[in-house]
Amino acid sequence: MTDPSKGSNLPNSPDERAADPLDWEHLGSEPGPDLMIFSARYDTLKNPRNGKTMRRVVLPSVDWVNVVAIDAAGGCVMVRQFRFGSGSVTLETAGGMVDPGEEPMESAKRELLEETGYGGGQWRSLGSVQPNPAYHTNRCHHFLARDVSLLQPPEPGDGEALEVCVMHASEIVAAAHSGEIAHVLALSALARVYPIWPLVEASGPA
Repeated sequence: MTDPSKGSNLPNSPDERAADPLDWEHLGSEPGPDLMIFSARYDTLKNPRNGKTMRRVVLPSVDWVNVVAIDAAGGCVMVRQFRFGSGSVTLETAGGMVDPGEEPMESAKRELLEETGYGGGQWRSLGSVQPNPAYHTNRCHHFLARDVSLLQPPEPGDGEALEVCVMHASEIVAAAHSGEIAHVLALSALARVYPIWPLVEASGPA
């Protein structure tokens, strides 16, 4: 089992983990284009079901972090920013990439301070998730920071333009239900702290 407190990437080949009958045999790799935050590669693998050989794209990446940060009054520190993929402004938790030599919690504390100016408090890991195992190799580590306070003005990077929002629990839940919070990694972290999704009965007709 991968330790959620570590920043290591997922195993990239069946040789690095226990054998599974669904594993595809890895026949080779070749480099793809440098995509700035990803360095693409092409893997050639054999389908265990039908023996067919296929070429698949893989996007290796460093691990990511995001933070559910709550101040002494119970407000959750969120950020609004423009996202290039969706071409729109999103509402999400603070977060970013794990820098070389950093532990995920160090990265989370740095990202929260840089993006929002908040820091301090009591921190704990909420575990980690695979952002998209179809082609990403990394994990996103979730953290909860309680009793954070405003320590300094935000210091966003040159590629960021952020607005800091402090929201109460009811506002977080409402924003998730309305679709205002749509970033899946932010929702994954928030759902570990707030009752965002009502329990749905698994039995009976839809």
